[in-house]
Amino acid sequence: MKFFNVDYGISIHHDGDIPARSGMGSSSAFTVGLIKSLYALEGKMISKDELAKTAIHIEQNLIQEHVGSQDQIFAAYGGLNMIEFLQSGEIIVNPVILPKGRLEEFESSLMLFFTGISRIASEVAKDQIENIEINEPNLYAMKGLVDDALSLLTSDRDINLFGEMLNETWKLKRSLSDKISNSEIDGMYKKAIASGAIGGKLLGAGGGGFMLFFVPKESQESVKEALKGYLNIPFKFDSGGSEIIVYEPNH
Repeated sequence: MKFFNVDYGISIHHDGDIPARSGMGSSSAFTVGLIKSLYALEGKMISKDELAKTAIHIEQNLIQEHVGSQDQIFAAYGGLNMIEFLQSGEIIVNPVILPKGRLEEFESSLMLFFTGISRIASEVAKDQIENIEINEPNLYAMKGLVDDALSLLTSDRDINLFGEMLNETWKLKRSLSDKISNSEIDGMYKKAIASGAIGGKLLGAGGGGFMLFFVPKESQESVKEALKGYLNIPFKFDSGGSEIIVYEPNH
């Protein structure tokens, strides 16, 4: 409010479909949505690029949270993107273009489960930031897997290889901090793999939240049964990003 010099009465109501502090970027989605709404109240539009950068500035510099920059990009842009974070500070967002059938095949192979554990992401991220130098080799390996995954998705190779990449990414991510996983999360992962999931990873900073699994259609019912104690949330890819649903000019 201070950043936008709001000097008039305003009422803000927030509704979330999923639990807070769960690794789904809800705090950045809130920030992005509020910024876009405040612009709309003044009868102004903001580009997706500026929207994301403003949210990053507010979260990282003004609030001084230990957060990254990808959640704000996701919320502002929507869609499936390859995001490059350059050392200069520039952020390049390239849409990943896939044939409709390939996109649907990819989307239908992903399953989302809530671990039941909520946590403060910035506390887990702080530990990872402090260990960046130690973790540098694994971070570079994770970056390499992004390029491999992009190459796979945009080809006609077996989509199940993406699950194997997720599994490899999860092994690397777990090594970044002892706060990322725990016995509950490890047990959940093992159950899913034993029931037919090819791979998966914890979303967000770690320590709890949501686990995303790559599961062939023929194994999805058995994975659901194995993880019946955990909330399964069906989802679809979104291509629009943050949107103003109803607009009534303030003046």
